[in-house]
Amino acid sequence: MSETAGSRVLSGLARIWSLASIVFVLVFLFGDFLSGHSAKPTAAEWIGLALFPAGVIVGLVVAWFRKGLGGAVAIVSLIAFYLWYFLERGTFPRGPYFLLVAAPGVLFLLSSLLSRPPQEMRPA
Repeated sequence: MSETAGSRVLSGLARIWSLASIVFVLVFLFGDFLSGHSAKPTAAEWIGLALFPAGVIVGLVVAWFRKGLGGAVAIVSLIAFYLWYFLERGTFPRGPYFLLVAAPGVLFLLSSLLSRPPQEMRPA
């Protein structure tokens, strides 16, 4: 699979942004865990945590090796999180923060699509 210049740029940007996103989430998780003042999640909240941040982070890590698959996992996890949140609380999360953390998944997907050969050049 040959990469175009645009694909390489998107891939590089996605990798840098994904590292920043992962570090950002881990700082919050470890800070909350180490403070000892956080409440234990309920069973329903564990579902939300499995989708965001866990599903998104897994997707971003996988995307370093398989851009399309990892980007899809990150985006599907984010969409499922928004759906779970809406069903659980009757409203969508406020602010851009969840979207910003998962945004590298979109860049990985775009990079994957740009690095595919044109349809007529693919072997049958």
